[in-house]
Amino acid sequence: MDEHRFQIHLGGIIDLLSNHLYSSPSVYVRELLQNATDAIRARAQHEGRDASEGRVRITIGEGATPMLTVEDDGIGLTEDEVHRFLATIGASSKREEVEERRRELIGQFGIGLLSAFVVSDEISVLTRSAKGGPAISWRGRADGSYVIEKVEGDTPVGTTVHLVAKDGAHEWFDVAQVSELAGRFGALLPFPVEITSSAGTTRVNDELPPWRRRFESASEARDAALAFGRKVLGAEVPFFDVLPLKTDAGGVEGLAFVLPYSPPPTAPAAHRVYLKGMLLSEKADNLLPRWAFFVTCVLDAQALRPTASRESFYEDDALERARDALGGALRAYLMHLREHDPQRLELLITLHFRAIKALASQDDELLALFLDLLPFETSLGRMSFASLRKRQSTIRYASTVDVFRQIAQVAAAQGVVVVNAGYSYDADLLQRAPQVFSDLTVEAVDATDLSEVLGEVGQGAEAFETLIAVADEVLAPHRCGVDLKRFEPRDLPVLYVSGEDASFQRTIEQSKRATGDDGLWAGVLDGIAEETRDAKAYLVFNAANPLVGRLARTDDEDAMRLSIPMLYVQALLLGHHPLSPEELALLNVGLLDLIEWGLAKHDEGPTLN
Repeated sequence: MDEHRFQIHLGGIIDLLSNHLYSSPSVYVRELLQNATDAIRARAQHEGRDASEGRVRITIGEGATPMLTVEDDGIGLTEDEVHRFLATIGASSKREEVEERRRELIGQFGIGLLSAFVVSDEISVLTRSAKGGPAISWRGRADGSYVIEKVEGDTPVGTTVHLVAKDGAHEWFDVAQVSELAGRFGALLPFPVEITSSAGTTRVNDELPPWRRRFESASEARDAALAFGRKVLGAEVPFFDVLPLKTDAGGVEGLAFVLPYSPPPTAPAAHRVYLKGMLLSEKADNLLPRWAFFVTCVLDAQALRPTASRESFYEDDALERARDALGGALRAYLMHLREHDPQRLELLITLHFRAIKALASQDDELLALFLDLLPFETSLGRMSFASLRKRQSTIRYASTVDVFRQIAQVAAAQGVVVVNAGYSYDADLLQRAPQVFSDLTVEAVDATDLSEVLGEVGQGAEAFETLIAVADEVLAPHRCGVDLKRFEPRDLPVLYVSGEDASFQRTIEQSKRATGDDGLWAGVLDGIAEETRDAKAYLVFNAANPLVGRLARTDDEDAMRLSIPMLYVQALLLGHHPLSPEELALLNVGLLDLIEWGLAKHDEGPTLN
């Protein structure tokens, strides 16, 4: 028996494993199970047999100091292989080099074995190789020393790893905890994974996934798939639908479950992904296209490359091909519904129109197939695109949510349909609509365009001349002109109209205040805004509004001068325009002045007629 030292800084490796590569100490179960799995697959390949003939048994010794043993009947290790591992593994703490060595040592002592030091101060291994040679005992300690000796006697081919829980790690040896972890990580392994404790022996992966089973009918297969999804994913609400996924790219196979609700587009992916039957991640985010957030998947990949932590896939050409193929399968599913089950497709679009829009925005064929079915928010409520184009040959849209909010109320009152294209993909889809419907035109509009369709005052306009003149004077310091129109809704006294240039100028002024008027950026911003310097917004008074009529008839100019700034600020707020410091001051002072004016007039009687 000889004692040796690791040719590495073992403490650094353990720190790398526990604090950088792995998200939790619980992954030691996964790593030991992964090593056993690799060994079983290696023996199956060596002997030309099926890996399903293998077996893994995890035995848990309960007591004051918990113990755990993992036995496999895999290919085992020769004495030379054990020494070769210890001479090479961990020579660098660089993550990329560790990952490369790990891939070279599949089926042998890998980084996965060293992960056991996260929960144990000593690792004992008994192994015998299917290639021949004596059994080898190896004991490694966290202080960097290890002992190797040959073992006489009849030791079966395979490997046994024995751990004793170190202080602070007892919880990770709990029977229920280990059983749950082994069942979760090894759920899709093709061979038995058994847990033995004082309560007996149980198999934790006794159910094959639906794509590895045979069924009498399509409906039976669908029911089994949905039941599998509810069990594995813990779904509380039945899925909308399920579809099989299979692609040669990456050797990926599994199921996609269509969610029964609409998740936010920014919600993290929740795909459960396995690599050769071993759980890789329950929240994989790079195997499906970004637009596929309307499904959650259970997938098993045979030929994709894991990252060093084995918690995600490495971004390479193989992964990109697999992602494209899976996206193509989802696309084919949607096209199948379009042709064979349009009612179900309409229900799906009601739930997941954002995902369909995302897909249609990058696929001309799907744009033509689905555009009519997609809903859009408009000034007259939500409408399908088919309803929009049947209503009018010119589709008008507001390019931002703020612009839409400024004009929606007035547009609705005039019976004008304006689409809110401020959401993701909407503007792009609308702009490409004429490619699908050649008789259609699309144009962006803002408050300035809308003001052109407002009604003229006509007879009686002279009654408003004084009000308009005073308003023009009061609002001049705010770069705001004044206009008079007659429009619906009648209860809206004024409308703030700001074209693209005026809005840009307003943004520049806000940026200058934020950076300081005398700073370098102020000069830069002035240069940018040179062409729009003379642009003005307008406050449009509604001649049909009773309050505006009363203001126009009053002979109290003070009442006008106090009311006009309040109407101006109200119009800004209704249009969702951020108030400048001057406008906030106008609001605060104006409110106080109005209160004082009202109190002063209390005993005199009202002057507004």
